[in-house]
Amino acid sequence: MRDFKPHINKTVESIPPSGIRRFFDIASEMEDVISLGVGEPDFVTPWPIRESCVYGLEKGYTSYTANRGMMELREEIAKAYRTRYGISYEPKTDCLVTVGVSEALDLAMRAILESGDEVLIPEPCYVSYQACAKLAGGVPVGVAARPENDFRITPEDLEPHVTSKTRALLIGYPNNPTGAIMGRSDLMKIAEFAEKHDLVVLSDEIYGDLTYGDEPHVCFAALPGMKDRTILLNGFSKAYAMTGWRVGYVLGNQDIIAAMTKIHQYTMLCAPVTAQIAAIEALKNCEDYKRKMVAEYDSRRRFIYDSFKKIGLQCFEPKGAFYIFPDITSTGYTSEQFCEELIRTEHVATVPGNAFGACGEGHIRCSYATGIDQIAEAMRRIEDFVKNHSKK
Repeated sequence: MRDFKPHINKTVESIPPSGIRRFFDIASEMEDVISLGVGEPDFVTPWPIRESCVYGLEKGYTSYTANRGMMELREEIAKAYRTRYGISYEPKTDCLVTVGVSEALDLAMRAILESGDEVLIPEPCYVSYQACAKLAGGVPVGVAARPENDFRITPEDLEPHVTSKTRALLIGYPNNPTGAIMGRSDLMKIAEFAEKHDLVVLSDEIYGDLTYGDEPHVCFAALPGMKDRTILLNGFSKAYAMTGWRVGYVLGNQDIIAAMTKIHQYTMLCAPVTAQIAAIEALKNCEDYKRKMVAEYDSRRRFIYDSFKKIGLQCFEPKGAFYIFPDITSTGYTSEQFCEELIRTEHVATVPGNAFGACGEGHIRCSYATGIDQIAEAMRRIEDFVKNHSKK
């Protein structure tokens, strides 16, 4: 077979495969595996959302929509932000419906970055952040968020990494993989930092509705002076259990949205009409379903956090998303060694922390987006593993 690697774009060639997928592939070839690695709700999309799609198909709604998305959906998105956060967006100009938040992130990077522009990215972070920056011609600059600060990023962490080429800051809170959140006072400091250095802020808030405890989610764009500076990324995958529907959205300055729409026109054209119909139903009539799912995640969160404490693994208490990020250095294993041995001996799939950035080394990511019985059995197996297989 002819070697076509010389014909592959060098930037694409330089990007490693996702560190998450490797352990999913191992798990798929084994029996009796409990997966705590999947970042996907175990709930089925609520019936009213599915029914709206069925109804739309029966009515023959199978055509393209406007590039920016159905006007009714954009109006409902804008209404939700007025109601929840007191921030006003113009549906016609300030909103773009995308094929999941992944496309939204890709479009945002390509719309604002010139070749060589630097993007500050707090780590640990979602695996796509660095890759999307590189694919857009940018230079991702990882900035370690410290566990002793509950994985919250600070201006003091960011400041040493600012150069004349720094163009943007990408934040994702509630955070994947740590479950960390940022309170209003924390984010106000980041807002001042962004203003000081004239940075565009990409705020990935896909887990915003999955926030637990007394501190509600803070929308970054709703902070004073941040609306025009912020490209707000969100979608329906996590809070409404709609991962496979692939529908997200972007809110922001109309000039940036117009630039993103231009790329979207030539690549995706529009998000699937059936998914947009379903998203309208989610926003209009499914808040109770969402609240019930969030309450269940909260119950699982408390259980898995208490379980890791009982095992003796140091663990930050997650306050958002559906992940926990325990420290496994006491076992004597690296992150990858721990995950490999755990799945081999106990058939529990987790993700090594260094898949989310070098500073994630010494941790593993576990998702509690699975049934409580499965979580309980997984924790029993992890406890056995730590007792019987630790190197120390």
